[in-house]
Amino acid sequence: MAVTIALVDDDRNILTSVSIALQSEGFITRLYSDGELALKALTENPADLAVLDVKMPKMDGMELLRRLREKSEMPVIFLTSKDEEIDEALGLAMGADDYITKPFSQRLLIARIRAILRRTEARSAGNGNRDAQEEEVERAELLRGRLVMDPARHRVRWDGKDVSLTVTEFMILEALATRPGVVKSRNQLMDIAYQEDIYVDDRTIDSHIKRLRRKFREVDPVFKAIETLYGVGYKFAEE
Repeated sequence: MAVTIALVDDDRNILTSVSIALQSEGFITRLYSDGELALKALTENPADLAVLDVKMPKMDGMELLRRLREKSEMPVIFLTSKDEEIDEALGLAMGADDYITKPFSQRLLIARIRAILRRTEARSAGNGNRDAQEEEVERAELLRGRLVMDPARHRVRWDGKDVSLTVTEFMILEALATRPGVVKSRNQLMDIAYQEDIYVDDRTIDSHIKRLRRKFREVDPVFKAIETLYGVGYKFAEE
C-alpha cells in the first residue's frame, strides 16, 4: 500500500513543490495550509507521517503537535527556520521525531522520511506473519530492574505503568538499557537512532533524552535511571 504523507505549511509554494517531489517518489500527499484544519483531518484520519511547519497562523506547528500527541504517536518531522533553535529543541521535547532547517533540500527531507518510516515499520513487523522462531523472539522482553521493554509490540512499562514513546525514543532507550552501566556517546546514539547518512547534531539527542526523562517522571517523579556523563554521553543505571 502507498504511504500517505501529510504536509502542513502556510507557504503554498512549499506545499506544492514538496508534494510534487514526494509524489514522484510514490508517496500519497495530503496538503494543509492551516493548523486547525490539519488537526481535525489528522485526528479523524491519521497519515503515516506528517511534516509540520513551526510558524503558522491560527495554530502553529508546536500547538498542532501537542494536540496530535494527545491521541496519536504518528511520526512527525518539523520544518524550522535557522533562527528558531529554541523551537527545534522544544519541538523534539514535545515529541517530534526529527526536524529540518529551512531552506532545505527536498532530497534530504525524503531521505529522513524514509528513515523514520523504516524504523516505524521495523517496530511493527512482529504483527505480520510469523514462524516459530519469530514468535520466540517476539516473546522476549528486555527486563532491567523496574523497566520492561517489549520490542515487538513497541511497549514500555516502568514499575508496572505504561510509558508511551516515539520510535526514536524507544530505540535510544533500548540502546542504553541493553547494556546497563555502559556509556553510549552522543555519536553512538545518533548512529542507532538515525540509520542513514544524515547529519544530526548533539542537541537532537539531548532533546530526546530530556523528553525520555520527562515521560518517565510522569509515572515516577524520582526517576533517575538515565544518567548523564558530561562530555562523554549517557548510560542506563539499572535500579
